[in-house]
Amino acid sequence: MELSDVVRKLIGKIDPIGDSNVDSERLNNLMELTKLVDVLLSDIDRVASFKNKVEWSMKQCGEHADKFLNDIGIS
Repeated sequence: MELSDVVRKLIGKIDPIGDSNVDSERLNNLMELTKLVDVLLSDIDRVASFKNKVEWSMKQCGEHADKFLNDIGIS
């Protein structure tokens, strides 16, 4: 099982269906998911700051994180 599958199972469904009772729960799930994504993106952004390090391993991690942020249009 992929890590993303585990997270989806833990968070629950997020797609609204037009039923207020169900959609209220799904909104809460979506809010949890967006909080998680915010934390993860902050972690990636922190690592991206290493892209100009002279230590090769730190630079490699920083460049990967920076490329990811650029690819999704954040950086």
